[in-house]
Amino acid sequence: MKNQKIGFVGLGIMGIPMCRNLVKAGYELTVYDIRTEAVREAEAFGAKAAVNPGDAAKGNPVVITMLPNSPHVKTAVLGENGILEGTEPGAILIDMSSVSPLASKEISRDCEKKGVKMLDAPVSGGEPKAVDGTLSIMVGGEREIFDEVRDILLCMGSSAVYCGGAGAGNTTKLANQVVVALNIAACAEAFTLAKASGVDPGLVFDAVRGGLAGSTVMDAKVPMMIRGNVKPGFKIDLHIKDLLNAMDTGHGVGVPLPLTAQVMEMLQLLHNDGLGQADHSALIKFYEKLSGVSVVQEG
Repeated sequence: MKNQKIGFVGLGIMGIPMCRNLVKAGYELTVYDIRTEAVREAEAFGAKAAVNPGDAAKGNPVVITMLPNSPHVKTAVLGENGILEGTEPGAILIDMSSVSPLASKEISRDCEKKGVKMLDAPVSGGEPKAVDGTLSIMVGGEREIFDEVRDILLCMGSSAVYCGGAGAGNTTKLANQVVVALNIAACAEAFTLAKASGVDPGLVFDAVRGGLAGSTVMDAKVPMMIRGNVKPGFKIDLHIKDLLNAMDTGHGVGVPLPLTAQVMEMLQLLHNDGLGQADHSALIKFYEKLSGVSVVQEG
């Protein structure tokens, strides 16, 4: 599908680098965001500006959305001057936002009525992997449509895995976000314990990362905790949103999520302390507040 034209709606912390990688791969992009400065940034690396989501979709056989939450996707796709007003039957909508599986199914049904095929294809990896083009992409929808656009997805990610029917991508993403949140919380708790006990957190990190406790999350987030770096690769407010969607989904299928609920409340406290736009590794500050112990090392 090289040289294909793509519409792209949503130029935030993830959308901009994803667009950049698509342009580098040779795709012709028409982009839209409510922030004109984001559109200008995309124009600077070769994208064309649209005046609304429908305009971004017009004439493009594939349209990608990367937006904060379900209501934003519904407005961009179904609202006035929305994507469905600009698309033609046979187009493919790839929603790469992290939204509730129920919302994905609802939007997919509305797309189907116009003859537009939809995939829900949320990502994991945060801004660093969006920049590198090494995101992990989890896809729900029709297998044939996934096969058709897989090359596009692999311009933005190192893996794109088909997970099942409509909503399956976002269900997989919610499971991912539960694992990530609990892993960060466990790291924050453990390294606070080490520091309070008089052991260098950096040495603890070196000692345990190669064993069973080691993880991609530990490798990415513990060095940030030790450096006191809260520059967002993935924001606390976005993780709260994902865990709320996980809780709602769990309630809908009768699955209790007590650990998820606990970490969500920890993140909510940090939001209330003004850290909603900080990286989710700032969970360490919850433990700092409880214990009075900081793991931050100088230099």
